[in-house]
Amino acid sequence: MERISLSNSAFEGDNNAYLFANGAETVLIDTGDWMPTTREQLEAAFADRGLELADVDRIFLTHWHHDHCGLAGEIQAESGAEVYAHAADAALIEGDDDAWDAMYDRQKRYFEEWGMPEAKQEVLLERMVHDEATVETPTVIPFEDGETFAVDGTELEVVHTPGHAAGLSMFEAEIDGQRVVFSGDTLLPVYTPNVGGADVRVDRPLEKYLRALRGMVDADYDRAWPGHRDPIADPTGRAQYIIDHHEERSWRVLDALDRTGPCDTWTVSAELFGELDSIHILHGPGESYAHLEHLEREGTVVREEREYRLADGVSDELAELEAERWPLEY
Repeated sequence: MERISLSNSAFEGDNNAYLFANGAETVLIDTGDWMPTTREQLEAAFADRGLELADVDRIFLTHWHHDHCGLAGEIQAESGAEVYAHAADAALIEGDDDAWDAMYDRQKRYFEEWGMPEAKQEVLLERMVHDEATVETPTVIPFEDGETFAVDGTELEVVHTPGHAAGLSMFEAEIDGQRVVFSGDTLLPVYTPNVGGADVRVDRPLEKYLRALRGMVDADYDRAWPGHRDPIADPTGRAQYIIDHHEERSWRVLDALDRTGPCDTWTVSAELFGELDSIHILHGPGESYAHLEHLEREGTVVREEREYRLADGVSDELAELEAERWPLEY
């Protein structure tokens, strides 16, 4: 297995594609985004190994976001490669009109519920529709949690980890005597994957993501190969750090409500993240919503129509907390 680093200026840092090409077939995990520069980089990496994109036999995708599946359609058109993804994301990756219409309708409903200003909605929707229309889409073979695939003598096992995306999946494997995982956006070395906004189809997004992280702690992998940036030498420690990060953020959400009084999701987002532009117009309130929804079900926050407030007695508990209680950066 070899990691191919691909440029990505719009999201969480450089993307990774993972190449298996030492056996009878050529296999990729993720492809990077759809930009011409990314394709040139991937072609150059293949050429260095005496390969062409037309040699690809199979592609396994971690999820539907275009910075991970953007070139799958182009590569499939040239090579006839089989493209695999979780069943929850297959229709979006294939560019199914009904699936995308349902996604946009759900996003618009959430934007209204969150209190997102109209001008911000227009900026965001224009970008998302443009990106979706630009990507050449593949035909997808769906998989489910627990399925296994033999790849050049290595067995990949699907681990479904929804939260950041409904179909987000990792691939467990044993390589060179180590138990490793291709973690996609479930576990990243620098940023924390967005929950709540990155895929509005996910119900209880924070709950599901925390469950995935706890599963990674229990699995205690030797190494994680993430969807962005460098490999993670201590996946257990990184997963626990992100669990702690989300606990800290929940306290910050409560503190924001304590300061502002009853307010909508967009106001909480502004308290946490300030002014937002580009794709972060989606990610900021989405993350805030994921925490508010989680806190509401725990009984710490009460929702009244589109506004949230602290449950009775919570403000007194917050006053007893020391400011240094949550020193993590976020």
